[in-house]
Amino acid sequence: MNYGYIKVASAIPSLKVGDVSHNLQQTQIAIAQAEGKGVEIIVFPELSLTGYTCQDLFRQQLLIDSAEQAVVMLLDFTRQLDIISIVGVPVIAGNLLLNCAAVIQKGELLALIPKTFLPNYSEFYEKRWFASSQDLHPTDILYAGSRIIITNQPTIFRTYTGATFGIELCEDVWAPEPPSTRLALCGADIIFNLSASDELIGKHNYLCSLLSQQSARTMTGYVYSSSGFGESTQDVVYGGNALIYENGKKIAFSKRFSFEQQMVISQIDYELLRAERRNNTTFINAQRPTSLSHTLPQVRFVDCHSVRVEDFVMEREINPTPFIPEGSAMRESCEEIFNIQIAGLAKRLVHTNCKTVVIGISGGLDSTLALLVCVKTFDKLNYSRKGIVGVTMPGFGTSDRTHDNALSLMNYLGVTIREISIRDACIQHFKDIEHDINVHDVTYENGQARERTQILMDLSNKLNAMVIGTGDMSELALGWATYNGDHMSMYNVNVSIPKTLISFMVKYVAENEMNEDCRNVLLDIIDTPISPELTPADENGNIAQKTEDLVGPYILHDFFLYYFLRQGFRPDKIQMLARKAFARGSRYSYDDETIDKWLTTFLRRFFSQQFKRSCLPDGPKVGSVSLSPRGDWRMPSDASSLLWLNNAARK
Repeated sequence: MNYGYIKVASAIPSLKVGDVSHNLQQTQIAIAQAEGKGVEIIVFPELSLTGYTCQDLFRQQLLIDSAEQAVVMLLDFTRQLDIISIVGVPVIAGNLLLNCAAVIQKGELLALIPKTFLPNYSEFYEKRWFASSQDLHPTDILYAGSRIIITNQPTIFRTYTGATFGIELCEDVWAPEPPSTRLALCGADIIFNLSASDELIGKHNYLCSLLSQQSARTMTGYVYSSSGFGESTQDVVYGGNALIYENGKKIAFSKRFSFEQQMVISQIDYELLRAERRNNTTFINAQRPTSLSHTLPQVRFVDCHSVRVEDFVMEREINPTPFIPEGSAMRESCEEIFNIQIAGLAKRLVHTNCKTVVIGISGGLDSTLALLVCVKTFDKLNYSRKGIVGVTMPGFGTSDRTHDNALSLMNYLGVTIREISIRDACIQHFKDIEHDINVHDVTYENGQARERTQILMDLSNKLNAMVIGTGDMSELALGWATYNGDHMSMYNVNVSIPKTLISFMVKYVAENEMNEDCRNVLLDIIDTPISPELTPADENGNIAQKTEDLVGPYILHDFFLYYFLRQGFRPDKIQMLARKAFARGSRYSYDDETIDKWLTTFLRRFFSQQFKRSCLPDGPKVGSVSLSPRGDWRMPSDASSLLWLNNAARK
């Protein structure tokens, strides 16, 4: 099983202009190295066997014949190899000289793909030597000892392991409608681009943006190889770019301006790309026939040879926190999420003409973030912060630390503070329903949660206010919320934020929006163990009930949630990814047994707790994953989890 991954390489050989023998040797070395590393497809730069900058030498029959003979030798060299090699070569077809990609595997020339769009730049006038594929009629030629039809018909290659790919050359991707767009719409998972792009100030960043956008727009893996050291520097310089993208994200890249031969290797998840396409109605609609597509030839399919299937080894680094932005994007993303929350709440308040909100403040992360959102929303609307009624409701498990932090935070923020103990009400309630208060079961815990919600709801009626929800997406995924208790509100600003991101959001606000005193309280809240505080504290007054001891680490559950919901992956693939992300020695380490245990818990709870998500209050979507039953996640409350649990149990 390859879990939907294919291993690809982009190579930049150190070539000599016009020295076909040398270039062939460098190509063979790179192919052999890639084969030894388990690469399934390797791509080389444009006209890699001759050099791109031969200029009028392309009019020399000797150069053209030497390139063809090099392909003959490559066919012989690859006869016992599984790897698919894509090399650049000039090819004569009838009266045309074409700039082509030759696709080779196991000693067979699978196809020749001609370039479509030829540059007409002052520094390099490619139309002087080559014709476009648009000038080509299907032509039967004998090339490198193989009888082959060369055509401008879009071609998709199907590998033995199930991945599909197409090819375009250099300028093609710069066109308003690149060939890769049609190839992707017709099913190509990966696009390989043989290129020779010279370096100019600012051009590299533009190129990376272009490739990223094309990969994202077509939802493809995009593998790009551009000429480097060895090309002529008569008028321009070629810096060498080996770049690999997956759905717009750069996953591998070479060093520019290197004097040495380079190769970058990565695994592309084509199963992920297919899932993205199925879920994207814009991509699906773009596949419909149009007046333009009727004028284009039908796509042809070429089947590649069978290969030896090796045991799969995940070589890519897997981010253990997929919901958390990395590096410099953290501040920008937190600011954007915070503004989305504020905008959502502001619209609801303005629409209902409501200038008072009620929110339960526990001293924990979720209610803290929700309170910060309320404060900033009121500030933007020029409402008095006194219209924010923060209610702390100590119960049997409330610790001094969380209680003090809740009061300090509200005091620093200048909101209205209310403290309403739930102890007496719960004692009376347990008497009414004949529940032993010494039995700390689900009735004991949920009775407290519902009492708190009742207080908030009734207080909001009294104050003509709106109850703001605080629960996060991770809790909803696991059903870690009391039905009609903390599960319910009138508007939930945290509804689509995962638990692992909440602390980063609070830290962002603390460091960028608050004075030192308030910042210190917020940082202590971040360091407080996650707990519903529904069972009594220990003998020292510390939190005894820790959520992650009961339901599992949220960092694991958020990882499972992302790949289960966002990508639709099978549990065994999620399991494999988790073992890589949380391997010994990584930033967050969990052994296989722990991962398997909590993945089973996640699946069991996710299915059994859907009924809580089916009636969620409104709240703003902030990212690509959401559990809203009104659009993002629709699932029957009584769906069986057996299929997924059985898959997770496979070793």
